[in-house]
Amino acid sequence: MADRKAKSKERSALTHIDDKGEARMVDVSAKPATGRAAIAEGRVIMSKATLELILSGNAKKGDVLGAARLAGIMAAKRTSELIPLCHPLALSKVAVDITPDRKLPGCIVRATVKVTGPTGVEMEALTAVSVACLTIYDMIKAVERGVRIDGIHLVEKKGGKSGHYRAS
Repeated sequence: MADRKAKSKERSALTHIDDKGEARMVDVSAKPATGRAAIAEGRVIMSKATLELILSGNAKKGDVLGAARLAGIMAAKRTSELIPLCHPLALSKVAVDITPDRKLPGCIVRATVKVTGPTGVEMEALTAVSVACLTIYDMIKAVERGVRIDGIHLVEKKGGKSGHYRAS
């Protein structure tokens, strides 16, 4: 009996799991619409030669960074279609910035997402970064298969009940 109560308490800490251990969408209908923002980041690590190919604009598939930026923006807008329990949101801002870094070598991908609504946009920012990184990989895989996507994480979130979070 005590074991069952402990498991129930563990589950209740996870907002998308009910007391029976079943997945559920969180009811946000009573939450006020407030300003919320999230920033996520990730890296695509590659050889110096591949990075130079991207920067020269001579990749066979075209503008690698432009395509990745657009893919990230589109992905943020469709997060609720990709992640089963995410709410569809009317996003007010999605920006995907891709910074080439010769020291990596590779690209640093950063997404900023904003909304005025009853729930946060962390998943939208993380989805934007993930898909932008995957798009970079897709566009250069013919040249280098050993490209690595690394370090996708939430950098910062603002708004909502849990307040401000910034990764250390």
